[in-house]
Amino acid sequence: MKQKQKPIGSSCAVVATAHTVRGLRLAAELAPHDDVDYVEIRLDQLAAQESTVAAALPAIRRPILLTARHPAEGGAKGVPMAHRRFLLQRFLPLAAMVDVEIRSAKAFNNVLLEARHRGIKQILSFHNFRTTPDPRVLLRMIKDGKKLGADIVKLATQLLGPADLATLLFVQATSEQGVATMGMGQLGKVSRLVLPAAGSALVYGYLDRPQVDGQWPVEDVARRLQEVM
Repeated sequence: MKQKQKPIGSSCAVVATAHTVRGLRLAAELAPHDDVDYVEIRLDQLAAQESTVAAALPAIRRPILLTARHPAEGGAKGVPMAHRRFLLQRFLPLAAMVDVEIRSAKAFNNVLLEARHRGIKQILSFHNFRTTPDPRVLLRMIKDGKKLGADIVKLATQLLGPADLATLLFVQATSEQGVATMGMGQLGKVSRLVLPAAGSALVYGYLDRPQVDGQWPVEDVARRLQEVM
């Protein structure tokens, strides 16, 4: 049965990330009352467990977000572009959303075209694990992503101090619907409460263990967002 999806832009959708075999199992165990809107399947991290992924996905009772991240933007090393593209295409019929980096949009054009044909929402993303770029750079990323057809442009940057969080707040507050911003690092957890309140379309939490500094367990971020929004 097709899962009911939260309309894009209506409020902040909570995404539970599964990037381990245990994470896949926990995704399948999510109860109806758990406030999780999507489950992200990190295909780059699970590339060696392809058959396990194939068996696990039908048991997940939440809309699925597929990601096969580029290694320069936090993806698993040693997974060639062609294999990442293959994994996305293989599991695309089970997806409600797909996430491709802006840098990879051209190389993954066939995946994005098929997603559009199937009515699958598209996230085009940018990740910087070293710093938070100037607001003009981030706003240009949003413009580029929207031009490429993104339903949501996702920006995740390293927060080295309060000024970086202020940058993401400015970018989020001055953007139209369909933008998701989040921070990593010491202020990452703070950003994942503040930025949804400022209009971020997505917030991510982990099921098994965090992948980056600044993530909440998904049940915690969902509960705390209910308190602040």
